[in-house]
Amino acid sequence: MRAVPASPSVARESAPTPEVPSAGPPPRGRRRALPWAVLALWILVLAVAAPFAGKLGDVQRDSVVDYLPANADSTQVATVQQRLPGGESTDLVLVYHRDAGLTAADRRTAERQIAAVAAAHRLTDRGTPVAVPSEDGTTLMVPVSTTEPGSDEDARAAFVDGVRKTVSSGLRADGLSVEVGGPGALRTDTTGVFETLDGTLMIATVLVVAVLLILTYRSPFLWLVPLAVVGVAAFTARALVYGVVQGMDLTVTSQSAGIMTVLVFGAGTDYALLLVARYREELRRTPDVYDAMRAALRGSGPAVLASSGTVALGLLCLLAADLNNMRGLGPVGAVGVLCALAAMLTLLPAVLVLLGRRVFWPLVPAYGADQGRGAGPGDAARRPSRRSLFAAMGGSAGRRPAVVLAAGAVLLGALALGMSRLPGTLTQADSFIDRPESVSAMRTLADAYPERGSQPIALTGPTAGADRALERARTTEGVASAEPGRSEPSAGGTGRSEIIVFAKDAPQTAGETRTIEALRAGLRAGGGADDWHVGGPSAQQLDLDRAGAHDRKIVMPLVLAVVLLILIALLRSLVAPLVLVVAVVAVWGAAMGLGGLVFGPVLGFGGVDRGLPLLSFVFLVALGVDYGIFLMHRIREEALSGAEPAAAALTALRTTGGVIASAGIVLAATFAVLMSLPLVMMAELGFVVGVGVLLDTFLVRTYLVTSAAVLLGRRMWWPGALRK
Repeated sequence: MRAVPASPSVARESAPTPEVPSAGPPPRGRRRALPWAVLALWILVLAVAAPFAGKLGDVQRDSVVDYLPANADSTQVATVQQRLPGGESTDLVLVYHRDAGLTAADRRTAERQIAAVAAAHRLTDRGTPVAVPSEDGTTLMVPVSTTEPGSDEDARAAFVDGVRKTVSSGLRADGLSVEVGGPGALRTDTTGVFETLDGTLMIATVLVVAVLLILTYRSPFLWLVPLAVVGVAAFTARALVYGVVQGMDLTVTSQSAGIMTVLVFGAGTDYALLLVARYREELRRTPDVYDAMRAALRGSGPAVLASSGTVALGLLCLLAADLNNMRGLGPVGAVGVLCALAAMLTLLPAVLVLLGRRVFWPLVPAYGADQGRGAGPGDAARRPSRRSLFAAMGGSAGRRPAVVLAAGAVLLGALALGMSRLPGTLTQADSFIDRPESVSAMRTLADAYPERGSQPIALTGPTAGADRALERARTTEGVASAEPGRSEPSAGGTGRSEIIVFAKDAPQTAGETRTIEALRAGLRAGGGADDWHVGGPSAQQLDLDRAGAHDRKIVMPLVLAVVLLILIALLRSLVAPLVLVVAVVAVWGAAMGLGGLVFGPVLGFGGVDRGLPLLSFVFLVALGVDYGIFLMHRIREEALSGAEPAAAALTALRTTGGVIASAGIVLAATFAVLMSLPLVMMAELGFVVGVGVLLDTFLVRTYLVTSAAVLLGRRMWWPGALRK
C-alpha cells in the first residue's frame, strides 16, 4: 500500500507503460468544471453514506463464538446452550476475599449482599447463590445466574453493573474485597473495552497523521487537505462495510473495524504523499494547475494502482481462513484500501486544483523553477547529485554490495532468533493491558482454589444418552466434578441436555487442556462423537488455537503465491520478484523476533495473541512489498533508459528515497497508534507491523534490495528482455 516516492524525477516511477497518443486536453470550460463535478459527486457520496457509516458498530461481533467456525466443537455447544431453557443466561461469580482470612463479620456481609442480589433480580435455579469457601479460608466463591437480560447486551451490562453496586455498598475499608467475575462479567467488561476502540483509535490516528503531515509539508494549510480527504475515505469505507455485512455472511469485529481505520489513514496518507510530491514538481514545469495535476496523475497513478491492488488482493486471501474474524477482515480491509485509493485519485486532485498554488504557502512552487532539469529516467543519473542521506546510503551499498547484503542478512537472521523468546498463547486473563474487575476476580479464584477449576466446561448432547455421558465425564482423568445441567425434553427423543464439568486445573492451563481433550476422546470412544460436544470458554480458546494453526498453513502460502504472481506480472521477471518476497518474509521474521525480545521482558505481556503471526504476516508481506515494487520499477526504468545496472539501482534509491521514507514513517506511526489501545492483541499487532515497516523502509529497501540489484546486475531481470 505504500508506493510513495517523492522525487523531482518521479514522473514514471511505476511499471513502464507505453505512451498513448493523447487527444489533447479537454476544452478550457469543461476542464474547469471537472473538479467541481468531482467535488459534487463526493458530497453526494457522503450524503448517501451518512445514514449507514454510524451503524457499523451495531453489526460488530466480538464474542469468542462469533470468531469460531460453525463446525467447531465448542460452537456446537454454544448453539445448543442458547436453545436450552435459560439459554440466554448471564452467569456471574461473586468473589469475597481477605488476605488474612475471612472473619465472621465478612461472612455476614456476604450473606446480606447475596440476599440483596437475590431480592433485586430473578435468579435461575442453577444460579441459586451458594457460597463455596476456599480451603485456606481467605475466599468465598458465590455463583449467580439470571435469564432476566436475555440477549439484550445493554440489559446484561445493566445487570452486571447493578450487582457490582449492590456488593460494593456498605464495604468497610478494612481489607475485605469483593469482585464480580464470571463469563457474564467478562463479556460485559470486554464489550465496554471494545466500545471505546473506535473513538480512541480515530482520534489518535488523526492526531498522529496531522503532526506528520505538518512536519512533512511545513505548511499551515496543505496538511489539512489530505487529512480531510482521508477522513472522507474512512467515513465512506464504514458505510460500504456496513452494506457488505448486510449482503454477505461476514463477521466484522471491533479489531477488524479498527484495522480498517488504520489502513485507510495509512494507505491514504501514503498515496497523498506520492501525488502531492509529483504535483508540486509538475507545478514548477507547467503554468496551469489543471495540466500539472493531469501530469501528476499520469506519473503517480499507475504506482498507486499497483500498490493498492497488491494490498487488496493480499487481504482477500484471508477469505480462505476458517476463523470468522480472519475471513471477515479480508473484505473489510480491502474495502478500506480501495476507498482510500478512490478518494486520493479523484477527490484529492479536485480539491488541490480548486485551491491552486496558494495551498502550498509559504513554499509555493513557482512555474519555471525546474526548467532545464531532466525529469525522465536516466536524467537523474546525468545531472549533478546532491549528497543526500539516501545518496550516502546508496554509495555504501554500491561500493561493497556483497558485504552490505551479508551483514544485513545476518542482522535480520539474528533478530528473527528472538521468535524463540515469544511468550505462550495469550489467555483471556492476560488480554487486557489494564486488568478489568472480571479478570482480577479470575486471578483471585485461581489462587484461592488451586484444587479445582473456577470456569465450567460444558457438554451438550441428546437427552437419551445423558446418563452414559455423565458417567464417562465423572470417570475422566482431570475432572473434579460433573453434574447434570439443563435439559430440553421433546417428543421423539430429539431433546438436548447439558452437563457441567469442573476440571481440577485452573482455566486455560495445560492441565485443563488435557482434561478437555480427554473428555472429547472419551465421548468419541463411547460412540457419541457426532452427538456430544465439549465447549465452554476454555474449549473455545482451544478451538481458536486449532483453527488459527490451520489458517496459518493455508493463508500464508496463499498470500506469498498471490504476491509473487503480481510481482512477476508487474516486473516481467522471476528473479526480482523472488528477491522482494524473500526480503519481506525476512522482515516479518525479524519483526516477530523483536516482539519476542520486547513483549514479555519490556512490555510485560503475558502471551502472544493467536492471530498475531497470521495478521502481521499478511500486512508486512502485502504492505512491505510495495516499497520494493516501487524501487524495482524505478531501477527498471533507469535500465531501460540505458543506465548500467549498478548506476540504475543507485539512482533509483537516490531519487525515490525521501518521500518513501516519509511514507514509511507515516505508515509505521499509524500502526503504532494501535499500541495506545487497552488490548494486548492490538498493541502487539501495532508493534510488529510498525517495526516491520521501519525495517523495510530503512534497512531492507535501502541497503539489501539495492545491494542485491547491484550484485545481480542484469540477471535480476531474468528471463525478461532486460537480462540482455
